[in-house]
Amino acid sequence: MSARDDILARVREATATAVAPVLERPASQSRPGDVDLFVERVADYRAVVERCTAAELPARLADVVGERRVVVPDGLLELLDLADLTLPGAVVDDGLAATDLDRLDGVVTTATVGIAETGTIVLDHGPGQGRRAVTLVPDLHVCVVRADQVVADVQDAVARLDPTRPHTWISGPSATSDIELDRVEGVHGPRQLHVVVVG
Repeated sequence: MSARDDILARVREATATAVAPVLERPASQSRPGDVDLFVERVADYRAVVERCTAAELPARLADVVGERRVVVPDGLLELLDLADLTLPGAVVDDGLAATDLDRLDGVVTTATVGIAETGTIVLDHGPGQGRRAVTLVPDLHVCVVRADQVVADVQDAVARLDPTRPHTWISGPSATSDIELDRVEGVHGPRQLHVVVVG
């Protein structure tokens, strides 16, 4: 018997009587999250986060975006009930290459769910969220999250997500401390994350 076979035999022996854990609640149910906690945790990641009402959203987006050239995914403004809002630097994503996206200032999206416990935002790249590349290449990501999309924890988020769709989980601006533990932002994605929580 090889060492590999011996190790695997021991693992099988140790797990032979193991019992699967019982989930505290069915996976199909999710609990609403504490929006104040979500805002606090998003800010902990050095993201800019603010709250506004639905009526204030057009002015907030116009202020945040200004004259910047930003990708606006198909259906975003209609989904936010802002079809009349004009963003002067809005660029349609008609299959822009990474080099084109790199020349733009940012992207504006919605999200699928926000997680209060971790301050994480999850996109499933459905309507208003664009494809994955548009949320990873430009330097600024402005993300609109409705208060009713905030859930308590990761288990609640997973219960709301379609496992057959691609997901992007975002916890603050892109950052790494690979070299001598010095934090460097923007290495693998947007350097700036601006979250607008509506409601």
